[in-house]
Amino acid sequence: MNENTAGKKVLSLALMAIGCIGMIAALVLDATGSTVGFRGPLLIIGAIVFLVGLYEFPTIEHHRSIINFIFLFPLLFTFIVTVVIPMILGIFYSFTDWNGVKMNNFVGLNNYTTMFSEKSFIWSIVLTFLFVVINMILVNVVGFLLALLCTQKIKGIGFFRAAYFLPNLIGGIVLGYIWQFIFSNVLIKFTAKAFGLNYSVLADSKLAFCAIVVVYIWQYAGYIMLIYITGLQTVPKDVLEASAIDGANATTTLFRIKIPMIASTITICTFLTLTSAFKQFDVNLALTNGTGAVKFMGSTLSNGTQMLALNIYNTAISKNNYALGQAKAVLFFIILAAVSIIQVRVSNSKEVEM
Repeated sequence: MNENTAGKKVLSLALMAIGCIGMIAALVLDATGSTVGFRGPLLIIGAIVFLVGLYEFPTIEHHRSIINFIFLFPLLFTFIVTVVIPMILGIFYSFTDWNGVKMNNFVGLNNYTTMFSEKSFIWSIVLTFLFVVINMILVNVVGFLLALLCTQKIKGIGFFRAAYFLPNLIGGIVLGYIWQFIFSNVLIKFTAKAFGLNYSVLADSKLAFCAIVVVYIWQYAGYIMLIYITGLQTVPKDVLEASAIDGANATTTLFRIKIPMIASTITICTFLTLTSAFKQFDVNLALTNGTGAVKFMGSTLSNGTQMLALNIYNTAISKNNYALGQAKAVLFFIILAAVSIIQVRVSNSKEVEM
């Protein structure tokens, strides 16, 4: 190694070290709640200096790998800053008395013990699991039936596909308020005339929960329908023609050929509906705001329609208890990750069986 290469290597390593120190310093300042205003620029400048040092590193053998990493770095850097680091900080804050701005004391597992002592939080978990199970079944069934309808050779099929997908384009908050008007005004006038019922279904916790389920299916089934349509269109036509020649009717073709051949599509749709139902927030907020009386564990609770995501939001924002809300969010993440992994493993094993 000549002196020029050695000097370039030292300079490169120095730049990378300075860049790492700058990024770490910015993250430490942010984690400690410092009011220093140049944390963001320090983080970005540190990342740029690190990349310059990496690019200038004198190597021929791994130069292509370095270039590939530099092109990948902006996306990787954004993911780490916006997802990984906040998640790590969130786990840390769940063991403190963090108030959203700074922390004063380390409280250990106090937030977690408080969380599990709240009957309203336990009810939100139970209600969320019930909502997930119901919607995983109904959304996939409705979406699959719509996909079967929209893969038939009928006139105006493009219009029907667009019409069924349209509710998914409406924001959840807007959708919730639209359906709140329907349930609280339009439906009352209809039921009052037909059945003599003159109160909103949102006034009853059980009926309000059913209303949330209906709105969610109406919103999400069209999106799942498009995925099922894509899966059904990948079924080879010669296989369908061969089954028709062999005398298979529509029911046999559906259950013996189409469904087994789109097993991977079913896995994707099941995963999407599971994660989306678990994270249900906007419709729950706009439609009922989680209110409604319900009896649970010997007590009357006022959050009869409040699901887990809304419970976490209300704990952190409405009650201004960020540390407890963060502890609930950590548990939410663990539950969602565990259930998703189990669901994917079970679905993949069934794909092999099919």
